[in-house]
Amino acid sequence: MKSIAHIRESDKQVQTVEEHLLEVRHLAEKFGRKLKVEHVTGLAGMLHDMGKYTHQFTEYILAATSGDSTVPKPKRGSVDHSTAGGKLLYDLFHTSNRLGCKELLAEIVGNAIISHHSYLKDFLNRDLESAYLKRVRDTQLDEYELTKETFFHQVISEREFQDYADQAAAELEQFLSKEPTVSFEVKCLFLTKFVFSALIDADRTNTRLFEANKIEETVNVEELFHVYYTRLMSKIRAFKESDDANTPINLLRSEMSEQCDQFAMKPSGIYTLSIPTGGGKTLASLRYALKHALTFHKKRIIYVVPYTTIIEQNAAEVRKILNDEANILEHHSNVIDDNHDNDEDEDGLLTVQQKLKLAKDNWDAPIIFTTMVQFLNVFFAKGSRNIRRLHNLCESVLIFDEVQKIPTSCVSLFNQALNFLKTYGRSSIVLCTATQPALNFVEQKLDIQANAEMIARIDHVIEAFKRVEIIDKVSDETFDNAKLSEFVKTLVEEVGSVLIILNTKSAAKSLYKQLNGQVIDGQGTEIPLYHLSTSMCASHRNHILQEVKEHLSKQEKVICVSTQLIEAGVDISFDCVIRSLAGLDSIAQAAGRCNRHGKDKIRKVYIIDHAEENLDRLKEIKVGKQLTKKMLVDLKHNPSVYGGHLLSRMAMERYFQEYYTKFESDLNYFIPGLGKSMMELLFSGRYETDSYYQSYARNTNEKLLLCIANSYGTAAEHFRVIDDHTTSVIVPYGKGKEVIADLNGGGTVDDLTQVLRKAQQFTVNLFEHEIQQLDRSGGLDSCMDGKVLVLREGAYNEEFGIDLENDSPVEFLGF
Repeated sequence: MKSIAHIRESDKQVQTVEEHLLEVRHLAEKFGRKLKVEHVTGLAGMLHDMGKYTHQFTEYILAATSGDSTVPKPKRGSVDHSTAGGKLLYDLFHTSNRLGCKELLAEIVGNAIISHHSYLKDFLNRDLESAYLKRVRDTQLDEYELTKETFFHQVISEREFQDYADQAAAELEQFLSKEPTVSFEVKCLFLTKFVFSALIDADRTNTRLFEANKIEETVNVEELFHVYYTRLMSKIRAFKESDDANTPINLLRSEMSEQCDQFAMKPSGIYTLSIPTGGGKTLASLRYALKHALTFHKKRIIYVVPYTTIIEQNAAEVRKILNDEANILEHHSNVIDDNHDNDEDEDGLLTVQQKLKLAKDNWDAPIIFTTMVQFLNVFFAKGSRNIRRLHNLCESVLIFDEVQKIPTSCVSLFNQALNFLKTYGRSSIVLCTATQPALNFVEQKLDIQANAEMIARIDHVIEAFKRVEIIDKVSDETFDNAKLSEFVKTLVEEVGSVLIILNTKSAAKSLYKQLNGQVIDGQGTEIPLYHLSTSMCASHRNHILQEVKEHLSKQEKVICVSTQLIEAGVDISFDCVIRSLAGLDSIAQAAGRCNRHGKDKIRKVYIIDHAEENLDRLKEIKVGKQLTKKMLVDLKHNPSVYGGHLLSRMAMERYFQEYYTKFESDLNYFIPGLGKSMMELLFSGRYETDSYYQSYARNTNEKLLLCIANSYGTAAEHFRVIDDHTTSVIVPYGKGKEVIADLNGGGTVDDLTQVLRKAQQFTVNLFEHEIQQLDRSGGLDSCMDGKVLVLREGAYNEEFGIDLENDSPVEFLGF
């Protein structure tokens, strides 16, 4: 009987198991070279679908793909084909009582293989059970002997296999010997995830190419980066010749850009770029990244930002400068939620779920813009779609814009991920912000280089960029929206344009409603009023921002009420800013939206205490607010403290040290339901007294014969970058309607890849209670067999975005 891995939908052509295994091995080896573990990843590729060498699987796939209605469809999930490869490794290399390199190899590669249709299994969990051992040791496979015999006959001989495994073990030993100060558990966790990532991407890429019946075109990244660098330098030279090139601010911007270019010659590491707000950070960091990538042969440049609003702006700016639409990817959110999917029963069949799985979503573009949520999900969240991207973070330049926005619960995990990418992944990392957090002050320190700052005389630069005066309206009064709206009316008459940034969506929406139709200029004309929040999709927010910018460019009066999404990296400048009291970094970022280009000498930023904001569920903002208030009191009593002003480097360092001290018990991502942190689940040593391994030994009076005793699956199951899990919903704003129609229309895997990329501009992330409310009000629909959620038009509002009541005016409901 001919072995079958996949049957192409279009022409019923068969891909044999041996073809698939050898092609996936080849791809996995290529990915593995980034960590010098090509035989480790190759072993996973060569064995992952070995379990398809059975009569059961062949009968299953033939029946499932048969167009004959008289042929009964097989029971879903009736054939296990992912266990055999992991079981073979366990049987060959893990039968003695010793725990050495071959045993560890069997565990790392075996876990990746048995998990390649779901997520990595626990080696040991809180019930003192091993999901890994249940699969590779305890599971009985009906045709296991036939599977092994066929594999060694069709794919590789036993002797060649042993030689190959020996090479893999040698690579593993070499990997473990590097950096003796890094713990065994840290090395194992990241290597296992890397192997898993390489396998997932190799498997899905090969299957997609077989289904599309094509060979992947490769981009010569070095050549492309050289073209990009030439275009960027041409743009910079043109700017130097412009009329306003010699203003003090522009001369400083030019000098800092030059320093970034020179700094690019330094070897890979973790560096800081503390260019003040409005200092030309995007271009300067791009200049560093391109020059560094060319010098040290990096594969891609990845910008990681806190909010999707910055993605749209920065990606558009970079596309314009580099004159390239095709090779710059924006990745806002996962449109498809695959966290709960085990799709083994559909492997080989081109169902809707399989099409979504195969759609190219692996971050292999030369330049990528994504969010901190997506970056952290790659390393720590459940879902093979996330971890598929991990290996592409190696041999890259990563620029973290506004890195101070990292959620406190994720600080230790973030630091560990970056340390891995620097030490093992040979990546270079730039922490790019005007308000550098103290990430080397915490217990799990970030391994920042000595003399890490790219900009010389940074204190002098910060002083030169001082363009605002902070007005403390916190100490003596509080504001509700009625009082605040009167204050705004007064200011807009005095100064022209006003930005108000509040801490909650509800407070911002309420203030907007209070002001709507109420702000009239001296000629009796209503002053334009706008609202921004994350309830709007990226395309909608971008449209609003463009309208606001048009008013500002004409020096017209305009008011914008926003949540904090506008304060990080959005290139916009108002005459005056009002900021609701929050963390000092937020105050500094908000100040960066005022007099941004220094055209006026000094403008005012007012800090107010808003009485109507409910911060009970926003602990980080609440604590930041308390610390900033204390510092304002200090300055009032002693005007020379913190170098004499609230936004000095001295003040920022003091703020972050106190901030992380307040959150010391939260930095390791504590999971209340387990009584343990993510750091413990992933990195706890087997001999630590409260480890599951020690509990196992005490309860069973025997040693657990595993090299790794950590809970990879449980940790991923509990990980959320923000406390409440969010789901992406596509909204019918503008061309979002076309995206929804295209998703409903089916199409090939490649078509779907393009549609899902377009969908990024039209998604909004909603909390579970918001999804439920929309469902009750009839505002939700779905497509792609329920895998993708879409919003009905009545549930989207031109002023506020998502309307949970589903009572907005409707133009069209037919999707």
